[in-house]
Amino acid sequence: MPLHLTALAELSTRQIAESVDATGMDENADAGKKGGKIAKGARLELEQKTGKSVVSEENFLAPSKPTKEVGGEGVRGE
Repeated sequence: MPLHLTALAELSTRQIAESVDATGMDENADAGKKGGKIAKGARLELEQKTGKSVVSEENFLAPSKPTKEVGGEGVRGE
């Protein structure tokens, strides 16, 4: 189920960004926050109606190795 919520967040973010013709980091970050809120709302409503947590120890996958911070360069080292 968490993967479905991630897909909902991504789709919502993309559609919001397209609807406002977002350009640049700030506008796309705003669209991302709004898309994330949509997915969070869906998760909370599902948990409320089922009485069960969507995220649990059974479906939580811990990171296999520590993540590295991205420096001042682009994501791909550009």
